[in-house]
Amino acid sequence: MTNSKVPIWRDQRFWNIAGQLIAVFLAVIIVTILWGNVNRNLRQLGIQFGFDFLKQQASFDIGETPISYKPTDSYSRALWVGLINSLRIAVAGILLTTIVGISAGIARLSDNWLVRNIAMIYVEIFRNTPLLLQLLFWYFAVFLGFPKTENKISLWGFIGLSQNGLELPWFTLSPEFSALLLGLTFYTGAFIAEIVRGGIQSVPKGQWEAARSLGLKPGLVMRLVIFPQALRVIIPPLTSQYLNLTKNSSLAIAIGFPDVYFVASTTFNQTGKAVEVMLLIILTYLILSLTISLVMNLFNRTVQIKER
Repeated sequence: MTNSKVPIWRDQRFWNIAGQLIAVFLAVIIVTILWGNVNRNLRQLGIQFGFDFLKQQASFDIGETPISYKPTDSYSRALWVGLINSLRIAVAGILLTTIVGISAGIARLSDNWLVRNIAMIYVEIFRNTPLLLQLLFWYFAVFLGFPKTENKISLWGFIGLSQNGLELPWFTLSPEFSALLLGLTFYTGAFIAEIVRGGIQSVPKGQWEAARSLGLKPGLVMRLVIFPQALRVIIPPLTSQYLNLTKNSSLAIAIGFPDVYFVASTTFNQTGKAVEVMLLIILTYLILSLTISLVMNLFNRTVQIKER
């Protein structure tokens, strides 16, 4: 009678687990070596690692403060101001770029020649020029090119455009915030437009024909039949674009908007705590990215076709 038990070294599950353990072991070794080198270098330079500097007085002003802040506050308070500014840009940018991207993506498939080609020109221009160049254009050529506040441009009687920024009935957006928001929105929207176009084209033509045979108008066909099916193709790459938008917001430093990277850079220059500040920045963007990924993955599960 032969023994049918498979030796452990031939068991695929064993090698899967062993491979993961080896990867974790190597990662721990690499991190330990790097951390040891950092500590050794800091000691040689006479620098002590620690985050006590966060309690010290910041002694610098921040141009745009969504929460109360003054230069006598601590560095931790200043970093909170920068983080809130980054969250403002990320949330507003994701909302606006979704609207712009979906609109342009659908327009790329329009039967109207003019609409289709305008959308194509927008996508090709904004997708193929550097984001930093676009931010500088929005800030210096557009917003700083507007007249002064006393001669502001009025749109529809309740929107004002001036060098002071975008004036709305309820609040005013600074030129730095407005330039960064528009730059990120239209740049990322161009990529989302292509994602949306590809997702819509992935839906079988039979779905279009079946919906039209029921007498649905083109707008209803898109909204009720085609777009919901295209979402399962759109959402995974859409998540990547949301992550790119959030990380690209760090380019705010180029136009002087005080996001978390801007404030952290000033903190580093004043305290000399390069390692600590870089760790805080990495941790901040890591948490933001993981949060966006988690939300989008949960949403992705709701739109996937459930097989029985």
